Amino acid sequence: MPARVPPGCTGPVPRARSGSPGAGSLVPARPGRTVRPVTGADLLVEALLEHGVRVCFGNPGTSEMHFVAALDRYPGMRGVLCLSEGVATGAADGYGRMAGHPAATLLHLGPGLANGLANLHNARRAGTPMLTVVGDHAASHRGLDSPLESDIDALAGTVSAFVHRPAEPAALPRDVAAAVEAAAAGAVATLIVPADVSWADVSWADAVAQPSAAVRGAPAPPRPPAAPPHHVEKVLTSGEPAALLLDGAALTAGGLRAADRIAQVTGARLFCPTWPARLRRGAGVPAVTPLGYRGEDVREQLGDVRHLVLAGARRPVASFAYPGRDGDLVPPGVRVHTLTGSLGELADRIAPGVAARPAERVRHAVPAGPLTARNWAYVIADRLPPEAVVCDESITSGLATLPVAMSGAAAHDVLGLVGLAIGQGLPLAAGAALACPDRPVVCLEADGSAMYTLPALWTHARERLDVTTVVLNNRSYAILRAELDRVGARRSGTGSARMVDLDDPALDFVHLSHGMGVPATRATTTQDLAAQFAAAVAEPGPHLIEAVLTT
Repeated sequence: MPARVPPGCTGPVPRARSGSPGAGSLVPARPGRTVRPVTGADLLVEALLEHGVRVCFGNPGTSEMHFVAALDRYPGMRGVLCLSEGVATGAADGYGRMAGHPAATLLHLGPGLANGLANLHNARRAGTPMLTVVGDHAASHRGLDSPLESDIDALAGTVSAFVHRPAEPAALPRDVAAAVEAAAAGAVATLIVPADVSWADVSWADAVAQPSAAVRGAPAPPRPPAAPPHHVEKVLTSGEPAALLLDGAALTAGGLRAADRIAQVTGARLFCPTWPARLRRGAGVPAVTPLGYRGEDVREQLGDVRHLVLAGARRPVASFAYPGRDGDLVPPGVRVHTLTGSLGELADRIAPGVAARPAERVRHAVPAGPLTARNWAYVIADRLPPEAVVCDESITSGLATLPVAMSGAAAHDVLGLVGLAIGQGLPLAAGAALACPDRPVVCLEADGSAMYTLPALWTHARERLDVTTVVLNNRSYAILRAELDRVGARRSGTGSARMVDLDDPALDFVHLSHGMGVPATRATTTQDLAAQFAAAVAEPGPHLIEAVLTT
């Protein structure tokens, strides 16, 4: 896993948003424990509150109704209804990345968990703290093989570092504590709560100490052996060409300042993953170059490097296999070293007294004309409000220009598509907005991936979230069109084209957005996008702009 990002929504608050509900408006958990008889679900909710879990994104069913009823008795827990499980899990991911501590999700049995797995996968790859509560049938019902019966434990194990099934309601306080502890380490923790555990009468006084909960499933990817700090220092000051690959805490403002100080003294180049979990970017922050998405681009970026130092990052590999190509993207002859210890301490040893070089605010004069994949990002960058949270799922439309354009925008945090499971952007924005109600959230969303979790717009409207969504409509799965050629697949007719094109019928995001309760406009020119985006971010609440790209 990448190194954890320090918690919290940092930076100055640009403006107040009256009437925008969020984490700051929650009623705190009651001091002391309830002694009156309650259900297991009451005990579960109260235990979550005692351990700092204040928000639950849910798409519940029959087995979770006692949890739902408990929300009436515990106003400190904010229940956020999501119209699909992928929205719930993606929103909890966005919340955890920005808050630095877990939200909960409430899912219905195995199929509900299965529907949310894609964004749980993204959360696992991002190292997001998240607690997933999955309801199950009562013990007496499981042997009947009813229609929704499934192996929930196996499903949860594919994405969770911690999976546990409470045996009795009195064990819930200890089990919740163990799950929150596991999640806080930067992982998905899953509690599978049978219906009879939820509805049983119990009290805090009956709570008993239980053995430590089982830990299983979804191990972290293997990492190379770490090098001692002084070895890395020797490598970086050797005079041989070197690069730092930064991730996790190294992509905070402090980490980037330390890396830039090292780069000034050693000449090392600074890189980050193509789509990091969280990156501080913009004016006042030292710039870092994302690795390319395509393997050949990464090999070119690292071609003149002799030492690659991983600072909170994984060794770069290709996202997919291609015929005749090596998936390891480290060029031959490049030695890879993994930094241990503090990047700041390393900078103090290598570059004492050297000041970091912050990026400058850059204004772009974008020519008037049709919107294209080459100009839209500069329009957004020029009008991005200070301290925005940018949820980036622009994919193909943003690969070439977005990092360059946004490096000169107002300072902001960007949340990327770490796990490459599309359908993340809209839910991620909902969670980020709830974690940081006093910061504007901007969702940059591709048209095809938007359709995976479009009901997140309803949650934006229902919760009155300050999210401005820009849907980049190029009427295709453009990245798949390119991948057809890259994998060497032959295409010569309409059959393959129909599997990647989205223009028959054309998607109308303005009408779709209105139907979810979110005001929407359509932009076809740079002038349209500039005016509509400026108006949207100036007015609190959710908005959507369909940006129609010609090329």
